[in-house]
Amino acid sequence: MRNLIPRCGYQSAEEMPADPAGSFTPSVCADGPGHTWNLHGVARSTCAQIQRQADYAWQVLALILAWGVDRSLILANPCARGGRLYRANRVDKIWTLDDQAAFLRSAPPHLHLPLLLALWSGQRQGDLLRLPWSAYDGTHIRLKQSKTGARVVLPVGAPLKAALAAAKKHGPLILTNKAGRPWTSHGFQASWHMAARKAGIMGLTFHDLRGTAVTRLAIVGCTEAEIATITGHSLRDVRSILDAHYLARDPALAESAIRKLEAGHKTGTKTPN
Repeated sequence: MRNLIPRCGYQSAEEMPADPAGSFTPSVCADGPGHTWNLHGVARSTCAQIQRQADYAWQVLALILAWGVDRSLILANPCARGGRLYRANRVDKIWTLDDQAAFLRSAPPHLHLPLLLALWSGQRQGDLLRLPWSAYDGTHIRLKQSKTGARVVLPVGAPLKAALAAAKKHGPLILTNKAGRPWTSHGFQASWHMAARKAGIMGLTFHDLRGTAVTRLAIVGCTEAEIATITGHSLRDVRSILDAHYLARDPALAESAIRKLEAGHKTGTKTPN
């Protein structure tokens, strides 16, 4: 609170009026046109860390002011509907084949199988880290997604099948850390982040492999229903992912579309004027 109050134009809590809403204006709570306050007086930035910090500070102040409203110490909470600066946006966050190759060249071997599992299954990190060997019968992987409860039966593609056949079994779970023990969520994320950074891959996360799987399935001609069967998404979610986040910006689709148009032109297929 001591850090927040000066940024709102007051020296102490005692100086704040009973109805602060009338005093909170863009000129009071901002560093100038187009600049948003944060705890340290840093101008608005596209940096996600700064935006998240500003959002957190605003939320803390909103909670403090709500406490004052509940006890009739102030008349209104001007931070109740402040919104947020930071919005997670995974548009264009797709692992390319070059990204995949760079990761496999650089990352330690125990992180190769998680990459292939994610790309060939489209499943979430948590479900893959908990996936037991008993879920794999040599041709299919069967699992129940923890988030949605959806049951998924995945035919295992040849590259993933080869990787599973070569993997050492250290226990009941397929994915284990370097010591052969089950991963913790934070431990896996930290190891993955370091490996990706070492491979020169910036701005991509393990979760982005799920969207990448959806995209790759669509690019090779899979229908929305086929994709949903693999990833466990609903048809509506698949359509939303393809429409709003991935395929509209994937250049491979444009290349594929033009090749089809050229093929139709060569075979004499009539096109509308």
